[in-house]
Amino acid sequence: MIQIQHLTKRFAAAGATVVALNDINLEIQDGDIYGIIGMSGAGKSTLVRCINMLERPDEGKVIVNGREMMQLSPAELRNARREITMIFQQFNLLMQRTCLKNICFPMELAGVPKEKATARARELLELVGLPDKADAYPAQLSGGQKQRIAIARALATNPKVLLCDEATSALDPNTTHAILQLIQKINREMGITVVIITHQMSVVEDVCSHVAILDNGTVVEQGSVRDIFSNPHSDAAKRLVFPAGTPERELLPGRKMVRVAFNGTQTTDKPLVASLAIECGALVSIVAADTRVVNGQTLGSMLLALPEGEGAAKALDYIKNYPGITYEEVGSNG
Repeated sequence: MIQIQHLTKRFAAAGATVVALNDINLEIQDGDIYGIIGMSGAGKSTLVRCINMLERPDEGKVIVNGREMMQLSPAELRNARREITMIFQQFNLLMQRTCLKNICFPMELAGVPKEKATARARELLELVGLPDKADAYPAQLSGGQKQRIAIARALATNPKVLLCDEATSALDPNTTHAILQLIQKINREMGITVVIITHQMSVVEDVCSHVAILDNGTVVEQGSVRDIFSNPHSDAAKRLVFPAGTPERELLPGRKMVRVAFNGTQTTDKPLVASLAIECGALVSIVAADTRVVNGQTLGSMLLALPEGEGAAKALDYIKNYPGITYEEVGSNG
């Protein structure tokens, strides 16, 4: 659905040139929920604005649904943008319009007859769970309700792509989860491709199937959410996956350390640490451990300090052949 090829974007600032995005390459499949994550200033919002050409890249290509966006005329671009809608952190609703009229607004711009637009807006109010708010004004709504109305408005023109730029950052955790469930429902029932821009790893692990990690305007890692959570390679990915600090910081002097990642299914049948002790006679120490649910699947990781002396090699060999886990040696001090 979306191909980004060698995209570079520069800005002039205080007499200098700032490279906001540098040689970005991404492919987002039709019907995917794709996360683009990074810390503040990584270039996430600039990238999402390049997808719908609110920012024009200096180099590279953006191809959406087979159309090369930079080659479109202004009229063609306006039509294309009806298929690539966007929701924002601050909702961007028209405060003088009722919820129903907010949802009708993009259809008015597209020339949809009033009766048809109103009927469609009422359908969308049902979809987002707010049929009773048609005549309410945005000021009368909670943050979560405002975002639901913004989502309904974004769906009014039957888009193929929904861009979410930090759409849950202003919401509390429970409301965030409810909005993400709504986005997941829309993706599943309407087949809309969703791109979620966020700095919150919890958002990615809740609903995304694939993720790209942006750091200083560069994609440093991309792949399935499961793979990156199980085994992050880049420093930026490790900072996001381990917000309390990467386990490598907790290395024990003189001990060989191994980080193992598992998907949760094998661990209930045959716990690794117990197996190491019983079958291998290796007493390992758990230095750090983390378990989380990623897209409905339990993933976890542990940082293990292996026994000293010959036991370390024996334990490592056992871990290498243990089913259903990935592992990496993360340090050996002393």
